[in-house]
Amino acid sequence: MRSAPTILHLDMDAFFAAVEQAAKPSLRGKPVIVGGLGPRGVVATASYEARVHGVHSAMAMAHARRLCPNAAYLVPRFGVYRQVSDVVMDILARLSPLVEPLSLDEAFVDLEAGGIGDEPRRVGERLRADIRAATGLTGSVGLAGSKLLAKIASEQAKPDGLVVIEPGTERDLLAPMQVRTLPGVGPATAEHLRRGGITTVGEVVEAGEAELVRLLGRAHGAHVHGMALGVDERPVVPDREHKSISVEDTFDVDLTDRVRIRLEVDRLADRCVRRLRAAGRSGRTVVLKVRRYDFTTLTRSETLRAPTDDLTVVRETAERLLEAVDLTGGVRLLGVGVAGLADFTQEDLFAQAAEREEAHPDDEGAAEAGEGVAESAGAAGTPAVTERRWTPGQDVRHSEYGAGWVQGSGVGRVTVRFEEPKSVLPGRVRTFAVTDPDLEPSEPLPLVSSGDG
Repeated sequence: MRSAPTILHLDMDAFFAAVEQAAKPSLRGKPVIVGGLGPRGVVATASYEARVHGVHSAMAMAHARRLCPNAAYLVPRFGVYRQVSDVVMDILARLSPLVEPLSLDEAFVDLEAGGIGDEPRRVGERLRADIRAATGLTGSVGLAGSKLLAKIASEQAKPDGLVVIEPGTERDLLAPMQVRTLPGVGPATAEHLRRGGITTVGEVVEAGEAELVRLLGRAHGAHVHGMALGVDERPVVPDREHKSISVEDTFDVDLTDRVRIRLEVDRLADRCVRRLRAAGRSGRTVVLKVRRYDFTTLTRSETLRAPTDDLTVVRETAERLLEAVDLTGGVRLLGVGVAGLADFTQEDLFAQAAEREEAHPDDEGAAEAGEGVAESAGAAGTPAVTERRWTPGQDVRHSEYGAGWVQGSGVGRVTVRFEEPKSVLPGRVRTFAVTDPDLEPSEPLPLVSSGDG
């Protein structure tokens, strides 16, 4: 344990919802809920205005709508959140070479490694000001002598605050807290402890290490007892390695058509590979996840001869895995992932391309033939028509009215509010046909203009 509070934990406040409020002036100060909007969707983040109604992350979206029917319900814009997160992480990197990101909106920083040992409170306040200036958003900061306590401090600081836990005060602070506060104590462990008459951190200390070992086993019991004493020697580890990269979707209605299921697997493989490439990684093992109609979850995997980030390889492997799964009764969730990650090497791609050419020498010609059929159909006056989909929160631009975002759509119409992050007042709302040629999807505008940051 350190003798000075030089471990910093930053947690951005209601991050996804706060980004949406910063981007959309009409939503500032109002309840905003971000997540999957279908019947089986879940809440990713709720603004503090929505939380007072009892809405919280991981809640079923249908339940959230009952609790807070007047909130703005938006689909996540992960590309925007990642851009903002990159700005925040760059600011943290100025403080120390040891920055451990936990997610897009949360990280530990070792101030001591950055040569900052004095006045940690001043450093924390300056950090919060820098983040607000660069992004327009607020973050809560905790400072302590360990990661455990720094995270507890940032939770106490929410929203938009700073808390410093001075070394020597740990045990008094922890004693009244629930055991779930401690890292490694999940619902199952908490239930074991409750059956033993232990519900608070103070009671863990009173029980003693021997009793904890009896209840939880040697390694786990000793770990929990040490944490209850405030002993946490975990270092701040930069660039935490991801063991896998995956994507998954839950469907509003169970899928029963095998062709549709295969198309969804292909789409998930495409998203997974894009994430893999964005991370500059490749992987050896392709994983398929299937949750059936009765909630049973099946996982199938295949390990390749070499790491890959090639879409065709991942897609074909996932399709092979799907063939071995019983889809009778329907599917409610599908996922595709790549594990066994490694740094990508150019030779892998060439080797896999050669293997595909040997196995399917006529693929390219078949693709060209398919394009020819599509072109001839168009020439015959029967072009394929794809209806444009507009999702709540989506960035758009109109040739006459400028930048805006989709409030909702249905029955062939789409409603757009035209406003920008820099707007002082809420923008005007207009409705168009979903096929209006003057309305197009657009890139998001920066939350803070270069002149403001």
